[in-house]
Amino acid sequence: MNNFLSKYYWNSRYEAKETGWDLKTISPPLKAYIDQLTNKNISVLIPGCGSGYEAEYLLKQGFEQITVIDFAPLVVQKMQKYMFNYQNIKIICADFFTHTGRYDLILEQTFFCALDPSLRTNYVQKMSKLLKENGKLVGLLFGVQFPNNPPFGGSREEYLDLFSDKFKINLLEPCYNSVKPRQGNELFLNFSKNGK
Repeated sequence: MNNFLSKYYWNSRYEAKETGWDLKTISPPLKAYIDQLTNKNISVLIPGCGSGYEAEYLLKQGFEQITVIDFAPLVVQKMQKYMFNYQNIKIICADFFTHTGRYDLILEQTFFCALDPSLRTNYVQKMSKLLKENGKLVGLLFGVQFPNNPPFGGSREEYLDLFSDKFKINLLEPCYNSVKPRQGNELFLNFSKNGK
């Protein structure tokens, strides 16, 4: 296993405050998507949740069934302390690939790009298993390549090949509302589980 796949690696990045991916707020594309959702009772999973800005936003918007998972103990402990008074959220410290559950919606925000590319097929299979029938995987993927270390990117064509067996591709297009440093580098995805 590469060092960057370990919980120790990610924990040390948070301890050293080496978190260049951290926007300090919810990403605008995910905020825009969440803002158009009307059913606040859907079950939502955020894997590799990091600092949990998306979860916090969901809570403030009145969503009632939120689960977040990360395997860096430091960020999980911080979230547990910060969100102690919220009852509509489960905060789990574990390996995503061992997680069980069924969700209506899974939000992808810098989790896929943190995984070694050799795990991408496992990621797709796990997402499909975790989603209820017609459940959705929605979020952001990097549409550019990065060398050797996370974040790991890719191309639209690679992603279509990877996901199309397990998901109906509703949308996979460049983001129009990315934060400035990521403009032109992000693809917005909206995939539905296809039941295969």
